[in-house]
Amino acid sequence: MDLRIERARELAAETGRIESFYRHGWHSWSPTGWVNPRDPVVPIRDEGRRLGHDDPEHAFETQVGGSGVGVARCTDGMFVLLGALTPGARVEPDGELLRGTSEAGQIEWLVAEGTMNEVLDAYVQELTSRLGRRGRGRMRVWCSWYSYYADISEEAIRREVHDAAPFPFDVIQIDDGWQTGIGDWEPNAKFPNGMAALADAIMSTGREAGLWLAPLIAGADSRLARTRPELLLRDAEGRPVVAGINWGGPYYSLDPTADATAEFLTETISTARAWGFSYLKLDFLYAAAFPGVHATAMPRELAYRQAAEVMRQAAGNDCYLLACGAPVIASTGIFDGIRIGPDVAGFWEDAELAAMGDASGRGARNAIATSSQRLWLKGAFDPDPDVVYLDRSEVDLDGRMLESLQDLARITGFVGTSDRLADLSQDEKTNLLSLLTDDAVIKRRPDMGWTIDGRDVDFGWVAGSGAPAISGATPS
Repeated sequence: MDLRIERARELAAETGRIESFYRHGWHSWSPTGWVNPRDPVVPIRDEGRRLGHDDPEHAFETQVGGSGVGVARCTDGMFVLLGALTPGARVEPDGELLRGTSEAGQIEWLVAEGTMNEVLDAYVQELTSRLGRRGRGRMRVWCSWYSYYADISEEAIRREVHDAAPFPFDVIQIDDGWQTGIGDWEPNAKFPNGMAALADAIMSTGREAGLWLAPLIAGADSRLARTRPELLLRDAEGRPVVAGINWGGPYYSLDPTADATAEFLTETISTARAWGFSYLKLDFLYAAAFPGVHATAMPRELAYRQAAEVMRQAAGNDCYLLACGAPVIASTGIFDGIRIGPDVAGFWEDAELAAMGDASGRGARNAIATSSQRLWLKGAFDPDPDVVYLDRSEVDLDGRMLESLQDLARITGFVGTSDRLADLSQDEKTNLLSLLTDDAVIKRRPDMGWTIDGRDVDFGWVAGSGAPAISGATPS
């Protein structure tokens, strides 16, 4: 295998004729997989969906390209990889070349040629040697989101903690719905005894207490947005940068380079740690890498990484940080786990989103399609493919779909579930216990496939299920 480390503002790697291109998405939910480099991209026109779909700097481009790393599969059967070793780069196919550019100017690139596994392994090794490597290798998490969504309460969480007794979860995690507002990270009236008491209740069972936060955004109607305007990232006209639409309205990006933001992040994370939470799921992080006028000018992903490092320092090295909706390359070395696909949901796909060419939205199809194409990142951090479902009565997914979700959990070692535990049948409880205690032998095949205890696992059927393989890079 031929490996080269090169330093350049723009680098072009010769490939031979490119048969297909591995396009790596920007953040956790951004579509990732193989595309035809000669097919034009059809941009998503709906602003609300486009904002959270992928890198906004490239939202209207019609040339396919990806974040940080790209791989050409050539007609001679060889694979050529071009990967940045600094956050903030883009790779595009260009004739018989892979061309890389970076907002950070002069950076280091890796060029590798060989089998698919060889070139991706080489990239992980070089990337982590510069940015760092974290992770525990195996996580077993119960999360409140898919059973309760935002309709959670102290009573409901205490009930699930009790019902979790027979199962060897490492973490019981409270998700969205505990806070007074997005940006206002205090418990609401449904948690009358406060978050420290609930963390104590979880820890008394021998498990880690987990908490969801979105510390780099503020709802437009939040107290934070109204009273702390110095935290908000602004555009050239001085308006707050809208990073997406959710919770009934827009939410703003915080300026990751502002001293006030660093102080706010330190206070927010330190408070959660003081309550007793040692597992923090930090969501919607991509917002801090949106374009805007920073207090201190710097490339967007380096600005995001600066804020992520502030949160890591506040959390402490022993706290498990899970990044979600996060720029993947820029998060490496800071977070223990990173979500590698969109939210799962109890249905296959959202027909309306599929029709507009958005594969970043929730649904089992999107989650499997993207997560299965990022399993090579297992050597850099704990890849989180999102939850599996055990209670079949609550979902509209068939056996093959459910099995693929469970296979992703086995391969990554990140087993998450969100079922209401008391509602599981005895067979479903047995299945959950088996999944949580599974010591299957996982091996990677040369073709990027996997085996579990000798059984071949293939996720390729998902791309042929009727939706485009890469949404947002859909052939016109």
